[in-house]
Amino acid sequence: MSEPFIRIDKLSKSFGENHVIRGVDLDINRGEILTLIGKSGVGKSILLKLLINLIEPDSGRILFEGRPLDALTKAERKAFQKKMSYVFQGTALLDSLTVFENIALPLQERRGASREEIRRRVREKLQQLDLVDIEEKYPSQLSGGMKKRVALARALVTEPEVVLFDEPTTGLDPIRKHAVHRLITDYQKKFGFTAVLVSHEIPDVFYISQRIAMIDEGRIVFAGTPEELRQSANPVVRQFVDAARFDVNPAGEFNICPRVEGP
Repeated sequence: MSEPFIRIDKLSKSFGENHVIRGVDLDINRGEILTLIGKSGVGKSILLKLLINLIEPDSGRILFEGRPLDALTKAERKAFQKKMSYVFQGTALLDSLTVFENIALPLQERRGASREEIRRRVREKLQQLDLVDIEEKYPSQLSGGMKKRVALARALVTEPEVVLFDEPTTGLDPIRKHAVHRLITDYQKKFGFTAVLVSHEIPDVFYISQRIAMIDEGRIVFAGTPEELRQSANPVVRQFVDAARFDVNPAGEFNICPRVEGP
């Protein structure tokens, strides 16, 4: 059996007396959409920050293609971080910058790319995500759904292998939520990146995810397909799943959300 793309091995993280992540084990496969679910405050977003090395674990390790990150050289770790992008909750667009400038920012921060190269790559993403007509606008002039699209363009402009989404549909109405989910799955198929989402949008995210991982009290209590989640006998999983409204057809399968045009 081949090594998983990313393996989280007995990872733990505490903040004072608050043990947020408690010995988490989780495999992430290349090219999949994996969604992290669970109650608020159980460590989902912290796990994303550990993955992208925004914070350091207290113990345990993360392996990338079989290699522990803590064993990489400084240059190798920097190269690994370049393979990942993060879409923040609320988009985190800079209001003082135009759409074009927001998307260009990650390339400028990494240096090494010429002004012409940055312009070419930004314009490419503007075109691919249908943003050409708004490149000179500022975030305050955009709808919530359009801001999400700009944030995704900014994440993709570095051509990452992994994109982490921290509650990408927060604050959107149901129609826009479906549209953002469709945006993620469409562009994941188009660009082939591995996606890890933190989401409370249940059961909506099940329609776009190949696998679901549930965190409870800082531990992974389930990892598998959406159908396996629905059939799980784990009482913690059952309580969480039963609290959500599922649209299930007579064959016992999830009904797929109708396609909604982009935000």
